[in-house]
Amino acid sequence: EVALAMAAKGHHIDIITRRIVDDDWPEFADTIACYPDYRNVRIVRIPCGPPRFLPKEALWPHLGAGWLDGILRFYQTRINLPDIFTAHYGDGGLVGALLYEKTGVPFTFTGHSLGAQKMDKLHILPETLAEFDGRFHFKERIMAERTAMNRAARIVTSTRQEQAEQYTHPAYHGAIDPAAADAGRFVVIPPGVNLSIFSATEKETDLPVAGRIEAALQRDIPEDRRDLPLVLVSSRLDRKKNHLGVVQAFAQNADLQAAANLALVVRGLENPLEQRHLLKSAEERAILDEIAALLDEHKLWPAVTSFPLNSQAELAAAYRAAAKRRSVFTLTAHYEPFGLAPLEAMSCGLPVVVTRNGGPAESLFEAETDTRFGVLVDPADPADIAAGLLEALSAEKWAVYRQAGIARIAGRYTWDRTAESYLQVLTAIQQQPPAPPAETLPIPPYFSNPGPETEIPLPDLEALYFTER
Repeated sequence: EVALAMAAKGHHIDIITRRIVDDDWPEFADTIACYPDYRNVRIVRIPCGPPRFLPKEALWPHLGAGWLDGILRFYQTRINLPDIFTAHYGDGGLVGALLYEKTGVPFTFTGHSLGAQKMDKLHILPETLAEFDGRFHFKERIMAERTAMNRAARIVTSTRQEQAEQYTHPAYHGAIDPAAADAGRFVVIPPGVNLSIFSATEKETDLPVAGRIEAALQRDIPEDRRDLPLVLVSSRLDRKKNHLGVVQAFAQNADLQAAANLALVVRGLENPLEQRHLLKSAEERAILDEIAALLDEHKLWPAVTSFPLNSQAELAAAYRAAAKRRSVFTLTAHYEPFGLAPLEAMSCGLPVVVTRNGGPAESLFEAETDTRFGVLVDPADPADIAAGLLEALSAEKWAVYRQAGIARIAGRYTWDRTAESYLQVLTAIQQQPPAPPAETLPIPPYFSNPGPETEIPLPDLEALYFTER
C-alpha cells in the first residue's frame, strides 16, 4: 500500500522478495511482476536458497550468501542501484545492512516486532534456551536485528512506545541507544487505513453482510432486544486479545446488558458459539468454551450473537451496518503494539473502545491538544471496560466519537499520509547522508559465509539476553 501511494507521487519502487518455484504457487515464480495501474512499481523476486517454500526461520543461511548476491546481480544489469532501501523485519534489515556495506546505499529499518520481545513472551529460561533457539533461531534473528539497527540511517516505528519499549531491551544494548545517542535516528511513521475499503460511505455490496448480521440476530436474540446497538468484537481468537474481558464486563454490569448486545466475529463458522467444536485450534476452542461457560453462569445467552466475516470487504461492511445501529467496536487486548483494526472501524464511522496498553494510547489520544478520538480502557478491569462501552454508547457521546474517529483517520492514518512521511525521511537521508554510528558492530561472518566454522555461538545470545537482565 505505501509503495503504491509513493508511486502515485511519481517515484519508482521495487518490492524485493524471494522467488519461489512451486507448481502449487505459480504466481511466485516470475522474476518480475507489475501492478496494472502502477507501472512504476515492480515486484522483484530473487532466488534465495532452495526454490521451494521454506519457513522464515530456515532462511538465515541463504540471505547473505544467496539473496544478497542475487540482488546485486539484478541491479548490475540495470543502469543504477536504487537511491535508498527500506528494510523490514530482522531478515530484511540484515540484507539492508549488508547492501550498505557493499554499496554505500543507505537504508531504513522497520523491525515491526523484535526477537527479544518474542523470547520474553515465551518465558525462555537459560535451561530452555537451546530448545527454543533450535526452533526459532533466535541467535540469528537477534544478531541480525542488532546489525540492522546499528547501521540503519533511520529506524522507523509505528508509535513512540515502540521505540521506548522494544529498542531499549537489554538484548540490543551496544547496538542502539534509543534514549540518548541514537534518539535522532528514530522516526514515527504509522501505517494507514485502506480508504477504498474502510470508509463510512455505504456500498451496495454491504447488503449481504447486513443480511447475515440480521439473520444471526433473528437466530440468537429475543425480539425485544434485536434493535439494541452491538458491541462488536472482531479480533482473532487469541488469549492476548482478551475476549473474556468484554464478556466479564457484560456479566458484571446490568446497565451494559440493558444498553447493547454483544456480537462475536469468528471467521469460517456460520454459528461460531454453537459450532466451536469444529475449530481446528485447541486454543480457539478453549477461549469459546470459556466464553460459553460465562454465558451459562450469568444467563447472558439472550444478549450474545456470533457470525463470520471472511474478508476485509465484509469486515468494512459489518462496521457500516453496525454503525447504523449506533454500535461500537471494542478491542480489549492486554497489549496492542499498534492497533490497525480500531482505526479501520473508526474510518467506517464506528466509535471504538480500546485497550490503553500500547499503540492505541497514541492513535486515540492527542496529548498536545488533549483530544480523544475514542475511549481507552484498562483491559485488566472489566468494570472499566463496561464504563468505557457505556460512555461510547451514550446518546451524547456516540456521534462525537463517530465524527472524531472519521476525522482522525482522514487526517493522520491514510496510506497517502504514510507515503508522504516516508518520502520526507528518505529525502532528508539523501540530502544529508547519515554519519556512521558511534560504535559500528562487526557483522557476524555467518551471514556472509555460513558454515560450521562461522556459526554464531550460542553463548553470545545467552550473554546478551540473560547477563544484562
